[in-house]
Amino acid sequence: MLKAESPAPKIEEKPLSWPPEEPANNTYPVSESSTTPTLTVKASVYHPEPGQTDSTPYITADGSRINKHNPKKHRWIAVSRDLHSKWGGSIEFGDSLWVTGISEELDGLYVVRDVMNRRMHKQIDILVGRKDRVMGLWKNVQIAKLD
Repeated sequence: MLKAESPAPKIEEKPLSWPPEEPANNTYPVSESSTTPTLTVKASVYHPEPGQTDSTPYITADGSRINKHNPKKHRWIAVSRDLHSKWGGSIEFGDSLWVTGISEELDGLYVVRDVMNRRMHKQIDILVGRKDRVMGLWKNVQIAKLD
């Protein structure tokens, strides 16, 4: 018995990176303004609990409610105040950030929902749950705001 090949095209899977790679046969000009600026920051994780937040640990600074059973599923982050537009930065609540330089599990797309304590500078904080058992402080992490 003969089987026909699937008409669906084969898709090559690659790990995500930022900025996205251009095709090798790129024939159109790329202007410098088309590249997304990246910032180098430190990254850490935080849990929704009073010792690491304020007195309302399941409500972020923009008013979003955190899932108590699986906070990590949101893929939300807090940014240091120097990065947030309210204090002179260029990042706002609801912005999507592409994060690379932490780990295969934690790199990727996040939404800004919270801000960090004023003593933190050039840093992001990734929301995870206590049961996720993720800890760490990473330097030279790259973030880029997506349009």
